[in-house]
Amino acid sequence: LGLFFGQAYEEVMRQMTGTLQSLGSWDQDWKVPSTSAITQARQRLGAGPLKELFHRAAVPVAGLGTTGAWLRGHRLMALDGTSFDVPGTSENVAAFHKMGSGPKASAFPKLQVVSLSECGTHAQVAAAMGSCRTGERELAAQLAGPVDEDMLVTADSGFYSWQLWDLFAATGAALCWRAGAAVPLPLVRRLPDGSYLALI
Repeated sequence: LGLFFGQAYEEVMRQMTGTLQSLGSWDQDWKVPSTSAITQARQRLGAGPLKELFHRAAVPVAGLGTTGAWLRGHRLMALDGTSFDVPGTSENVAAFHKMGSGPKASAFPKLQVVSLSECGTHAQVAAAMGSCRTGERELAAQLAGPVDEDMLVTADSGFYSWQLWDLFAATGAALCWRAGAAVPLPLVRRLPDGSYLALI
């Protein structure tokens, strides 16, 4: 359903099983279930197996020749956050909340997602989700597990905190994070390439 998100449930099921039937690996008498039946089966299944599938399948995929995926032997990774509208059910409002309040509240509850993605391929390697009231830094703290020393992890200034920096630095990865304009960067020593060392 993720790969064929523009298609109806029944059409996705037909595409997924059609080849198996032609190869004789699927019962020829089998019929595509209705959209309602597929929805009910997904509800019975729950999120657990899909979460486990993501953790097993979500890995870096760039080869050594993949454009934009490498810098000086480091695999380029990026921390980034976004939010998505979710259906406006009372359960979703309670779990995810709406942005703003009163008459200025968003039309739908918002799911906040922070992901660790591979640059060059945009493959998501890890993701953490929460309500729109959950801070990006709090979600990002859950994503250090898949980071290793061959990576260079980039992040924008919204992620900067010494606690999060220490967490990701402990993985052995190289880090390149922006700091906000409010963070003073006093000069310690100028470097030959035109940059300088600063003490935060």
